[in-house]
Amino acid sequence: MIDLSCSFGKLTFKNPIVMASGTFGFGQEYGAIYDVNRLGGISGKGLTLHPKAGNDGIRVYETPSGLLNSVGLENPGVEAFLREECPRWEQLDLVRIVNLGGNTIQDYVEGAELIEADAKRRELGGNPAVEMIELNISCPNVKAGGMAYGIQTETAREVVRKVRAATSLPLVIKLSPNAEDIVGMAVMCEQEGADGVSLVNTFSAMKIDIYKRGSVFNNLYAGLSGPAIKPIALRMVHQVSKAVSIPVMGMGGICSGTDIIEFIMAGAAVTQVGTYNFMNLRAGEDLLDQVEQFMIAENISTLDEIRGIL
Repeated sequence: MIDLSCSFGKLTFKNPIVMASGTFGFGQEYGAIYDVNRLGGISGKGLTLHPKAGNDGIRVYETPSGLLNSVGLENPGVEAFLREECPRWEQLDLVRIVNLGGNTIQDYVEGAELIEADAKRRELGGNPAVEMIELNISCPNVKAGGMAYGIQTETAREVVRKVRAATSLPLVIKLSPNAEDIVGMAVMCEQEGADGVSLVNTFSAMKIDIYKRGSVFNNLYAGLSGPAIKPIALRMVHQVSKAVSIPVMGMGGICSGTDIIEFIMAGAAVTQVGTYNFMNLRAGEDLLDQVEQFMIAENISTLDEIRGIL
């Protein structure tokens, strides 16, 4: 008998496949294609305290073995999400994760407080719609010239500390691979009370239009995801997993069941799947089947048997 369940702090995922923020909406569209309740969880589209229209100009550009994106966190805002999406979301039988961003510390704190209050209210009804907050610290700090919060450990520390104080929900910090010291960043998150970390977010990258003699993107740089980043992401997940005792969500270029197995062997408690959702609209169910087939073929009963073996 194969047991795909994965423990992540106080939560249990039915399997290690979580859909990454920004690649799956809130699950409704993909739910018309396959049963998303087969998944372990969904990290919903990134939210900010106030609605955002996103970036102008080109937003996505395909590269060899990858995808550049400069979407700019287009989203309806926390309050609209809680009011309009949560009634649908709470019907899903999986772990529901809100991805929260902000341009000031106060934005982060107020967003977390709204989510916390809504979760407590819905819990009284027996079914909280949000079970975890994933804090996106790759957002630009408008008070520090636009440098992302997640670059320098001490800058990120204040955000993590204040959001931790604002919510009792499980808190996972999404780490940027562009951090000056990603292992030190993860250690800091554990020190400040985070329940886990997720990594990696996209790599800062660029595409130049040689005929227009300028960047393809209005914002100059964009985020690189997809298969091209997987070996680097895997190395970072392994390093972080060895340095902290809190669980790790591993992600970066996953496109197959064996990719998931690699991240589990590197130490990830669960994995997130992002760009592959654009390559294969049935990515979730296909990956789940592949992981099951691998475990049967290799006579593996539980993922704990191979987790963190390196």
